[in-house]
Amino acid sequence: MTQATQIRKDFLSVLDFDAPDLEHCLEIAAQVKADRGLGRQAPTSETLNGRHVALLFDKPSLRTRTTFEIAARELGGHVIVLPPDVALGRRESAADVARNLERWVDVVVIRTFSQEALQEFASATRRLHVVNALTDREHPCQAIADFLTLQEHLGPVRGRTIAYVGDGNNVATSLAHAAAMLGVHVHVASPEPYQLPHAVVQQATSVARHGARLRLFSEAADAVAGADAVYTDTWTSMGRESEADLRRQIFAPYQVNEELMSLAKPGALFMHCLPAHRGEEVTADVFESDVSCVFDQAENRLHGQKALILMLLAPAAGRK
Repeated sequence: MTQATQIRKDFLSVLDFDAPDLEHCLEIAAQVKADRGLGRQAPTSETLNGRHVALLFDKPSLRTRTTFEIAARELGGHVIVLPPDVALGRRESAADVARNLERWVDVVVIRTFSQEALQEFASATRRLHVVNALTDREHPCQAIADFLTLQEHLGPVRGRTIAYVGDGNNVATSLAHAAAMLGVHVHVASPEPYQLPHAVVQQATSVARHGARLRLFSEAADAVAGADAVYTDTWTSMGRESEADLRRQIFAPYQVNEELMSLAKPGALFMHCLPAHRGEEVTADVFESDVSCVFDQAENRLHGQKALILMLLAPAAGRK
C-alpha cells in the first residue's frame, strides 16, 4: 500500500477523495479484510484505542449501522449511538450539534435525508471528521464496497463496464463518481424524468481517468449490452413512499430479469445495494442466481468503512 496523498477531514462524497485516495482506500479495505481472521492480533485492532465514533442516524439502517459499529470496535475504538431525538436540526441547529460533538468524539457518521444539512454540520467544525452514511444525493460508502466487490470478482476493473438500471439516485451518483476515478465505464438506463442529474454527469466527466465514459440511456437493453456487471436499486427510496405505485408503473420496463441479464457479457455480475424488492426492480431468479454478488457487497461495507475510518483517523496505519 502507498500512503494516502493527504489527510482528509471529511468524507461527504466520493469527490472528497481524489483517485489515488480512492485506490488507497480499496487497498486498505482488501488488507483489513484479509486480516480480520486474526482478531485482536490484527495489525489495526488497537489503532483507534481511546478514540470515539458517534453514529447519528435519521433513517432506518441494517447494513450501515451494523457495519460501522463493528468497524469501529474491531479497530479498538468506542461507539456512541446518538438517539433520534438529537437528529439534525430538530432540537438545535446542525451546526450547534457539531460543535458540541467536536469536544467529545473524533468522528461522526451521519445517515440523513439532506446533503445540505450534512454539509452544514461538517463545515461547522475544524477538527471533527464527518462521514456520509447516506443522504438524498449520495451514498459514497456503498461505492467503496461496490468496487471492492468488483475487484474481488473481476480483478483489475479499469476498462470494465457497469450498467446501472433504474432510478438515477444517490447510489447511482456515487457509483458514477467512483467509476470515473477508477477508469470504469458506466451506462445508466432510466426513464427520462429519473435520469442521473446533469450535474453528476459533469462531475464524473471532470474526474474521469483512463478514458472512462459515463453514458445515459433510455432503454435498459441498450445500457446492459456487453456489460461486465448489472446494478440496480429500489425504485422507491426512503422518503418517497407516496410515489411507490406510480414508480412501479414507470420503472416496470427497467426490471432486471433473466432476459435482460442475457444481454450482458456471459457470467456478468448482478449487483444491488439492498434492501431488494423481488418482483419489482429484480426478479427472484436473478437475485438468487450464481452471478449475484449482493451479499458480498453487503459484507464489504464493513471492510470498506473500516478502511475509510483508518484513512480519516489514522492515515499512517495504511502505510507499508
